[in-house]
Amino acid sequence: MPNKLEQLRAMSTVVADTGDMDTIRAFRPTDATTNPSLILKAAQMPHYARLVEEAIVWGRRQGASVGDVADRIAVNFGAEITKIVPGRVSTEVDADLSFDVDGVVAKAKRFISLYEERGIGRDRILIKLASTWEGVEAARRLQGEGIDCNMTLVFSLAQAIAAADAKAFLISPFVGRILDWNVHAGGGPYDSENDPGVRSVRTIYAYFKSYGIKTVVMGASFRNTGEIEALAGCDRLTISPHLLEEMSKDEGELARRLDPERPGLAPPRVILDEKRYRWMLNEDQMATEKLSDGIRLFAHDLTALRTMVEQRLQAAA
Repeated sequence: MPNKLEQLRAMSTVVADTGDMDTIRAFRPTDATTNPSLILKAAQMPHYARLVEEAIVWGRRQGASVGDVADRIAVNFGAEITKIVPGRVSTEVDADLSFDVDGVVAKAKRFISLYEERGIGRDRILIKLASTWEGVEAARRLQGEGIDCNMTLVFSLAQAIAAADAKAFLISPFVGRILDWNVHAGGGPYDSENDPGVRSVRTIYAYFKSYGIKTVVMGASFRNTGEIEALAGCDRLTISPHLLEEMSKDEGELARRLDPERPGLAPPRVILDEKRYRWMLNEDQMATEKLSDGIRLFAHDLTALRTMVEQRLQAAA
């Protein structure tokens, strides 16, 4: 019998959640996702020093800003990953633009331009945006211009519906961070079936499939393989290296849990505008807090990456 990772490939598109290209080669995912935290981690690994150094040298020659050099580092990693995976690579817009529609659109177009300079078409790239209302409005504009978006930091049905209404290509509902919040709030004990993060994704999946919504559902932010197995059959699943490894070593049988032909009971259809979105998010304490926390975390790691770039530019001056 194939291992569970191979069985999963037959049900869901497997996506690597890492900037480490050795891991991507080892587990042969279809797509790969990155974010500021993963790029920061990979940029500090000696194995990938050349990708950082190229951007530093370029920055000095061009008199480029720290932000431009950080963008080039992110695209350097993304471009290398496109040589390994056959599908899409997600590159995330700066977290500190999460409430700036025009800023998000401009940065997304800059990333696409940087990729196209390397001969990498927009059909290979997903632009990751935080699922704020502003992020949703930016996605609406970008999708209209043929730039596909991955709406990240999704913790609620309201965010998922808003992203789908904007015709976003893909959403990334987070599983593990929802579990974290509920455990911290005193909930549990939880297993794979009553895990609140798993239940959230199943609800979103049922809603999308029941109402013919084309936006791809990609479960993300897993804490254990049980969560992944409980979502086997979801459109896509983005999985960290250590969980990919665990699944590759597990020889047990993996059952399909999500099926577009039998998606389960969906909540009533919701018509969203900005006021309704903001109210529904406000009423969901977990989603409100985790969206804010996620933006702060990514902004913190982006600042750390920029600080590293600034120090390297100064040392090379």
